[in-house]
Amino acid sequence: MSTHLVEVIITSKAGVRDPEGETIHKHLILKKGYSAITSVRTGKYLLMTVNTNSAEEALKIVKEACEKLRIYNPIVHDIEVRLRA
Repeated sequence: MSTHLVEVIITSKAGVRDPEGETIHKHLILKKGYSAITSVRTGKYLLMTVNTNSAEEALKIVKEACEKLRIYNPIVHDIEVRLRA
């Protein structure tokens, strides 16, 4: 058995408003002159430590936990689950 670090990144789906990202963009980034940055999307980041026999098993367990425990709302959120490099 080995330890794997699994990252979970939760973001709003395209088309879903992100008021926090909009505020950061409008009231911070643009006001400080970074006009090349055209939008900001915020999200949540989780880092899970998983003890399993393989990296694939660790990813599967984390994906299942996120879905079954409703850690995110699949109607409005996208989720990315990956091994930490």
